[in-house]
Amino acid sequence: MTTHRNRNARPKERAILLGLRRPRQPRWEAEESLEELARLTESAGAEVLASLIQERQAPSPSLYYGKGKVEEVALLARAQEAKLVISDEELTPVQERNLQRAFGIKVIDRTALILDIFAQRARTSEGKLQVELAQLQYLLPRLVGQWRHLERLGGGIGTRGPGETQLETDRRLIRRRIQRITADLRAVRVHRRLLRHHRKGLGLPVVALVGYTNAGKTTLLNRLAGSAFPTADQLFVTLDPAARLVEADGARFVLTDTVGFIRKLPTQLVAAFKATLEELREADFLVHVVDGNHPRAPEHVAAVEQLLSELGVADTPTVVAVNKLDLVEGPLPSPADRAQRVAISARTGAGIDRLLQEIREALRPQSIFLQVFLPHDRGSLIALLYERGRILRRDDRPEGILIDVELPRPLAGHYAEFQVPPASAGRRVTA
Repeated sequence: MTTHRNRNARPKERAILLGLRRPRQPRWEAEESLEELARLTESAGAEVLASLIQERQAPSPSLYYGKGKVEEVALLARAQEAKLVISDEELTPVQERNLQRAFGIKVIDRTALILDIFAQRARTSEGKLQVELAQLQYLLPRLVGQWRHLERLGGGIGTRGPGETQLETDRRLIRRRIQRITADLRAVRVHRRLLRHHRKGLGLPVVALVGYTNAGKTTLLNRLAGSAFPTADQLFVTLDPAARLVEADGARFVLTDTVGFIRKLPTQLVAAFKATLEELREADFLVHVVDGNHPRAPEHVAAVEQLLSELGVADTPTVVAVNKLDLVEGPLPSPADRAQRVAISARTGAGIDRLLQEIREALRPQSIFLQVFLPHDRGSLIALLYERGRILRRDDRPEGILIDVELPRPLAGHYAEFQVPPASAGRRVTA
């Protein structure tokens, strides 16, 4: 058993954490997961009184944990005046109800805790909708326990006829709300698709930051884009997505930040944040930010790569930015072999030039070389060449301008009718 001291002056609730270790699971993995749960609990504003791990062959169908461990936690909760027990493992509605009866206090699992943190951190209307959808999907199968005291079906005068229970009413209301939110988020996805189409039309490549929560993605976004998004040494500080234009050392791209990943990320959240996570599928390049100072950094890398694989973006070109170089003592963690590795400190700026060089080199294949002949009255297209491309040669003539240019591939379509065929390019240049 591990005891914890509260870091907050006025905790909202006093909590006991409970985890389960199976025979083939490494001890450190169960302890690391419970320590992460403690940080999540503190991020939610509660005080962690104690953390307990039970070693068991398999979960109990009715309580998940063994009866002896449940009795031990019940005694500890009374002695410590705890108001909440948090399970590191996801509980079924039946297990949650049975544990609440056994403990006599509120019981939630890791999924409910993460949903609560997301509800606190959501700022935009889109983020709030996504969190509400995930919460309603989580709540729906648990309504029996929540509203058992409101059920009214039974025999007798006044109860027959087309009546329905409060439970059925609430289920219907929640399903309607889920349908409404889903429709709203569908509109958000259409809006995001239009924004992505607009970005592609401008020829701006997209670089997406991904990584485990609290790895320093937002600090890196602020460093590269000159923005001022809030940061803190907490889990899930940044929830709402952000996109900023980066112009540095010849590199010009849109940098997007997404919600941090975590092991045992609730499936409801992955589904609800589908519109946000779709940004990753449209990215030309990923920067996988890793907390190089964390003792379990390789495990965090593996967890993120598993989620990227589930999202269908595992094959997107990636650079691993091992962050917090200023805090690392000893050798840096070794990420997967498939990705380039760059050591950086987003806080001090160390290694940022090397990271930008890797991004610039990765985006270079997105450009193509063209020779175009533009009439003088197509000034907007000429200006776009200078703004988005790299002019290699220009030949001004009475009827127009002959330009050799290196141009982002998405912009090539704007110049299709003005492109000089390769067979005649030499004659035009030497005329």
